[in-house]
Amino acid sequence: MDQKRLFKTLDTIASGSFNDDTELLKYVIEQIVSKEQFNVSGGRIWKLEPSIQAYKLLFQTGKVQKIPKDYKLYIKDYIIFDKITSVRTILADETDATLISKGIFRYSASGVGKKINVNGKKYYEYLIAINSDKIGDDLRYTLNIIATVLTSKLRERYLTLSRKNLIENIDKAKELQRSILPEHEYKFHFYDIFGVTIPAENVAGDFYDYLKIGDDEERLGIVVGDAASKGLAAAAEAMYISGAIRMASNFQIKISPMMFRLNQLVNKIFSDDKFVSLFYGELSTDKKGLFLYANAGQNPPIFYSKKKNSFTYLYPTGPLLGPAPNSKYETDSINFAEGDILVVYSDGIVESANDKYEFYDEKRLEKIIRKTSNLSPREIVYSILDDVSKFSTSDSRYQDDKTLVVIKRNE
Repeated sequence: MDQKRLFKTLDTIASGSFNDDTELLKYVIEQIVSKEQFNVSGGRIWKLEPSIQAYKLLFQTGKVQKIPKDYKLYIKDYIIFDKITSVRTILADETDATLISKGIFRYSASGVGKKINVNGKKYYEYLIAINSDKIGDDLRYTLNIIATVLTSKLRERYLTLSRKNLIENIDKAKELQRSILPEHEYKFHFYDIFGVTIPAENVAGDFYDYLKIGDDEERLGIVVGDAASKGLAAAAEAMYISGAIRMASNFQIKISPMMFRLNQLVNKIFSDDKFVSLFYGELSTDKKGLFLYANAGQNPPIFYSKKKNSFTYLYPTGPLLGPAPNSKYETDSINFAEGDILVVYSDGIVESANDKYEFYDEKRLEKIIRKTSNLSPREIVYSILDDVSKFSTSDSRYQDDKTLVVIKRNE
């Protein structure tokens, strides 16, 4: 399943009304085990008991042999607990004799919730462990998303946000965000570019940017990203990432190592319930129209070939930024011929819903791109936005930030 849609599916599952943290965690784990799409056969929840310096079994479910009730794993016996504190999600071989006797030889586990001090070290309040026939990186990425959603929901329960001076702070945030966004329209050698961000609320978690690269400015970086939070928090995260990318572009770092470093930065700086999806591509003066890119979990941009009258999707080349440290990001490429168009967009476009709760989706976007392919990027952007607006419900609960950047090679 697409990582962002997985996140939204889990977010929906965890958005019910629960009496306490345990009820929330149990419900989500039961849903994950029961739904085939997750490919999970069993799950366990462990809770940290600081007084005895151990994790106690809180809940278990699924088609697995049951562990004794209230079974404990002591921190001193599990060095792996220290690793979970730093990287959150691990794949490891089981070392506990009792768990091995229950058929658990290899497992995937992730830290959830706030971190609690035990003897000068920080440990997650909860651990989520899951069983699956396929324990590998895909499962690790899935568990990272599960942990991100659960931590976010727990944090919502922990925090009561102050409303004092909110209007003043929002106005300041709007002004600051406007100041760092680039001009909508941009020309670069053979290319015309037009971009826009429309916040669903007062400020946006979406962002885009154009980055001049090289002493002779022979390359142009195109960035479209989406911070997963809402409101002021999302806007702050978006501005942070945008600034980090601008700084990285000054050092002319190649795309794959740049994405790797950005992921490490987001993982280290942002809280455990935050992530960022990001598309980064580079135009150049290459006459063959070479366009290099990497996609960290962002909606796949749509490339329209005028000559072939066909569409190509620029699918993710690596995971979302944040949840999984030390992830690798591949660089891929396309070539622009005259009249070709690339549409980079956020999920606020394709996931805009109508009164029947149907998504606008990529097929509708393809139709409007083909229909407007002879127009300028500015006209294409506003045609798409107009079409999305006519399709969508006015109910704000089903609206998200909308970002579009259209690149067209001159004919």
